[in-house]
Amino acid sequence: MADYGHELRFGTFLTPTADRADQVIELAQLTEQVGLDLVTVQDHPYNNGFLDTWTLLSVIAAKTNTVHVSPNVANLPLRLPVILARSAASLDILSGGRVELGLGAGGVAKAIASIGGPDLSTGQLVTALEEGIQVIRGIWNPAAGNVRVDGEHHRIASARSGPAPQHDIGIWLGAYRRRMLTITGRSADGWLPSSPFAAPETLTEKNAVIDAAAIEAGRDPSEIIRLYNIMGTFGRDDGTFLHGPAAVWAEQLAELTLTEGMSTYILGSDSPDDIRRFAAEVAPQVRELVAAERALSTADSGDDGDPDRLVDEAPSERPSIETTSRSTRAGSAGVRATEFSVVPTPDTGARYSAERPWDESTRPTGPDRDPDRRYTAHEQATGRHLIDVHDMLRQELAQVRDLVEQVAAGILEAGVARSHINTMTMRQNNWTLGTYCESYCRVVTTHHSMEDVGVFPRLRRADPRLAPVVDRLQEEHQVIHEVLEQLDRALVAFVADPAEKMKDLRAAVDLLTDTLLSHLSYEERELVEPLARLGFQ
Repeated sequence: MADYGHELRFGTFLTPTADRADQVIELAQLTEQVGLDLVTVQDHPYNNGFLDTWTLLSVIAAKTNTVHVSPNVANLPLRLPVILARSAASLDILSGGRVELGLGAGGVAKAIASIGGPDLSTGQLVTALEEGIQVIRGIWNPAAGNVRVDGEHHRIASARSGPAPQHDIGIWLGAYRRRMLTITGRSADGWLPSSPFAAPETLTEKNAVIDAAAIEAGRDPSEIIRLYNIMGTFGRDDGTFLHGPAAVWAEQLAELTLTEGMSTYILGSDSPDDIRRFAAEVAPQVRELVAAERALSTADSGDDGDPDRLVDEAPSERPSIETTSRSTRAGSAGVRATEFSVVPTPDTGARYSAERPWDESTRPTGPDRDPDRRYTAHEQATGRHLIDVHDMLRQELAQVRDLVEQVAAGILEAGVARSHINTMTMRQNNWTLGTYCESYCRVVTTHHSMEDVGVFPRLRRADPRLAPVVDRLQEEHQVIHEVLEQLDRALVAFVADPAEKMKDLRAAVDLLTDTLLSHLSYEERELVEPLARLGFQ
C-alpha cells in the first residue's frame, strides 16, 4: 500500500461511564489541553451504565474550544438517519464546525433488538447502513431540496433537507468485513477500525478492498481518510504492537502511516497519564518521522511538493496503488549527491564524576571518509536523524537530573522519580545486544520493516573495518546498562535513608551523564558516515 499524504491527527476514545461523568468531561478537556485534535466516544445505547453519546458530545463540545468530537461509532439502527443527520449538523453549527460522524451498522444485533430496535440480520444491517448514508447526505444538502429514499429499510417519502452543517462533516465507517469495506470505498469519507479487531498485519488486505471499491466508483482512494483506534501500554518493549516506550509507539505508528496510509490515531484509554504521554511523547515523534520521510520521498521523486499535483492529473495518468508504494531509494538515479554535511555532536570533554567506567583513549576508530565520495539527501538523512534521536536521549538525561534535584529539594518522592525514569526511552533498551542502535536506526528509517535484524551485523558484513568500532559500542552498551542499574539502586537506597544517600544519588546521576554523553558522541562520530555510505541493503 502507500502513504496517502493525509494530515496526521491524534485523539482519544473515551468510555462514557455514567457513574463518573465528571471524569469523562475532564478527560475530554485534557485531550484539548495537551494539544490533541479529536475526542471520540463509543455509542452503545443498550448499555444502561453509559451516558447517551450525543448528549455527552454536546456537553464536551460546549466545554472545549478546539477539539473535534465524534461518536466512535454511532449505532445507526438505534438512531434514525434523518434525526442523526440533523443532530450532527446542529452540533456542528453550535460548536463552530467541530463535529465528525463515526458510523456503524450495529454490531450487536441481539442487544439492539432487546431495547426495541430493528431485529435484522448482519446482511440487513449493512444494507440499512448504506441506505442511511444516502439519507444523511441528503439532509446535509439543502440545495438538493427534498430527500427521497426508497430503500429496503429506510423509506423517506419526502423529508426536507437541512440544516446544513457548518463544515463538511466526515462520515467514517467502522468496517471490517469485505462488504462494509466496499461501502467504505464507495460512499464514506473515512475508515475507522480498531486495532484489537483489525490488527496491523491485516490493514494491507483491508485497505486494498477499500481502494478497489473507490476506484470502481470513480473515486481517488486518497480521498478516504484512514483512522485507527489503538490500544496499548507504555513500558518495556515486548515486541508486540504498542507495548513499549513512547519511541516504539512512534516508530510503529509512523510505519503504519508510511506503508498503510493510516493518519489519524485515536487512543483508547481513560488514563490521564496515558493521554498526556500520547500527546507529549508519541504524537510529536510520529509527526517528525513522517514529515522527514515525506520530505525525502518528495526530494527523491523530483516532486515540487504541491499536494494537489496528483489530484489534478487525469485518472489514467495517476500511478497505480502498487507503483506509489514506498521503496528503498538510496543512491537512486536522478537524486543530486553532495558532500557529506552531517555534523556529529562533539564531546565537550566536561565530566561530572571522578569515576571512569572505561578508557576513552582505547576507543577504536573506523576508516577515514573518502573525500571524493558524494551522498544523496536520503543517505545523509539516516545519520542526521540518528543524531536527532540521540538529542532526545540527551533531553531525557536532563530530565533525570532535574528529577533528582526535585527529590533533593523535597518536591518529588524518590519512588515517583524512579517510576518515571523506568519509563524513559534510555531505560527501555537492551544495551547488551546492541539493539539500542538497531531500534533507533529503525526509528529514523521507518520504511524498513519492524523485523529488521539489526544494524551492527550489517555494518560488520558491509565493511569489516568497522568491526572493532561495533564491538566497542556493544561493550559500552553493557557498561551503560550497569550504570542505569546503579542509579536505580541509588534511588532505592535514598528512600530508606534520604539524609545519608543523597550524595550517592547525585554521584550516580553524574556518572550516567558522563557515560551517556560520551558514548552518544562517540557513536555519532563513528557511525553517521558509514550509515550513509553503506545503508541497509
